[in-house]
Amino acid sequence: MKHIVKIMTFLVAVTATWISLLQAALIPRSHTFLLPLYFIVSLGCYGLFMVGVGLMRFPTCPQEAILLQQDVIEAKQFLKHKGVDVGFD
Repeated sequence: MKHIVKIMTFLVAVTATWISLLQAALIPRSHTFLLPLYFIVSLGCYGLFMVGVGLMRFPTCPQEAILLQQDVIEAKQFLKHKGVDVGFD
């Protein structure tokens, strides 16, 4: 199942639930009208939380850092050999 179909199915389900709550009057109408706003705010908070968790769990790769520094040194040497000024050593 494609991702867009899952999203659309979820949105249709949320919309159907919201409309049924509006018509059933189980929750006061003033609160029911604010449910989409609550949903959007909750979705934003969830997104920010997931970004924060991703940043806290961001893996460090010391071996990759060493390889990258070696590549930079190699590139500087190559450019110096070609006569390009690469700045400080």
